[in-house]
Amino acid sequence: MKTKAFAFLLAFLATPALAGEVQVLSAGAVEPGLMAAADAYKRQTGDAVTVRFATAPTLRRKIADGEVADVLLAPPAVLDEAAAKLAPDAHAEVGKVGVGVAVRDGAPKPDVSSAEALKAGVRGAESLIFNQASTGVYVEGLLQKLGLWDEAKGKTTRYPDGAAVMEHLIRGKGAEVGFGAITEIMLYRGKGLTFVGPLPAEVQNHTRYAAAALAGAPNPEGARAFVRFLGSPEAKALLVANGVE
Repeated sequence: MKTKAFAFLLAFLATPALAGEVQVLSAGAVEPGLMAAADAYKRQTGDAVTVRFATAPTLRRKIADGEVADVLLAPPAVLDEAAAKLAPDAHAEVGKVGVGVAVRDGAPKPDVSSAEALKAGVRGAESLIFNQASTGVYVEGLLQKLGLWDEAKGKTTRYPDGAAVMEHLIRGKGAEVGFGAITEIMLYRGKGLTFVGPLPAEVQNHTRYAAAALAGAPNPEGARAFVRFLGSPEAKALLVANGVE
């Protein structure tokens, strides 16, 4: 019995420690690039990265309510509001994401080669679909700027996040036109969605994203290490390859 117990103890001591975990609260627009970077980080370190995605307004609420996480990845305005809860020495620029136009596979594709062409496409659409988050706020402002909002708002449907916009478009009918973060649109290509193209350069908008370790991180060393990795050339290449410029 003693021999068996001793053998069990040796086996237990020889078992490698469980890998650490880094918990990330992140805006959804960077999902493809962030997950690629998280996979690369795990391969290098053995530490898993668990990500909870949310819109910018939801991230603000979660941080204000004290939700526990190691890293916050969000637009600068959200990070600025959360400055008191961020570690001062762990910050990395992640990149920027532009706005794109999408339609259901087989639906009419609007011309997005110029602002004037876009205006015609908006007028010709039976309905417009976009979110209530950062991208949608910009699209609404753009339609106002182009003098289209009065005629567009009656045929506009909005959802809390980009995923719901894409799902609506895929299941929809008629000449529907959707707007969303280019990275989110890319996630649905080949699943019933066509990426028409980015907004014309003269009216394009890029939302910037950065990452910071949270001061109350359960895994402070892991948080700092992952933030540093996001600023590395390897992570940058993975982000760019997945639509985060």
